[in-house]
Amino acid sequence: MKIAFIGDIVGRPGRDMIQKYLPKIKKEYEIDFVIANYENTSHGFGLTSKNADELKSYGIDCMTGGNHSWDKKDIIPLFDTHELLRPDNYPDEVAGTGCKIYEINGEKLAVLNLMGHFSMPYCDNAFRCAKERVANLKMVDGVENIFIDFHAEATSEKRGMMMLLQGEVSAIIGTHTHVSTDDFQIVDGTAYMTDIGLTGCRDNVIGMDSKVPLKQFLTGMKGHFDIPKRCKKILQVAVMDISDGKCSSAIKLKYFDDNRVIKSDAWVEDD
Repeated sequence: MKIAFIGDIVGRPGRDMIQKYLPKIKKEYEIDFVIANYENTSHGFGLTSKNADELKSYGIDCMTGGNHSWDKKDIIPLFDTHELLRPDNYPDEVAGTGCKIYEINGEKLAVLNLMGHFSMPYCDNAFRCAKERVANLKMVDGVENIFIDFHAEATSEKRGMMMLLQGEVSAIIGTHTHVSTDDFQIVDGTAYMTDIGLTGCRDNVIGMDSKVPLKQFLTGMKGHFDIPKRCKKILQVAVMDISDGKCSSAIKLKYFDDNRVIKSDAWVEDD
């Protein structure tokens, strides 16, 4: 199967890039299943029902979340009506689920959403949760193909998750920082990238208008982050070939609103 993953979609600029380019990408690369992180989709914070339907209409099959999953109260009923996840290491009493299983071309695919600890809300241990969940997916549910969106601030946590599950899952891709990293690799059949980067405005601060972040950096005074009304935009997507639990090849695509496209291959680490 061929799956694609899009990181943090930030506001209308991100949604516009999805609308413009995702159908073309799906057709050109013959993608079977698209996963995207929704947590900054609606005005930069959370997800509304309207925007959930919008992204679905553009061809997104499953959406993952993070620390902003709960910013819009619309989200609670959407867990029962849409293919949405929230981090699996939130307590069981919280609405929604952090893992879903899909059947694609005769093979099962599990999508697992996890959240890190540094600078994040209090949650259960992501590493213990991941280890237990992956074991159950394999032994109980008979799932070999497992994709993980690890939503975390610290690069060390993301790299640690790779070391914990290397060779055990098909892919681990990080989200949350909105800044892409140049370390897309495949090791022991596991694709890994520390952070895929945002989809949205690219000429400001993490997709937000720079005025408030700069004021905070200069004075320590916080304010409300806003999405710029006009900006330069980018869409960033990872495309992976997965079968029998392993990723055999992967590419990172960057689509710019000035029609530039940058394609790079994940490097495969030799045994």
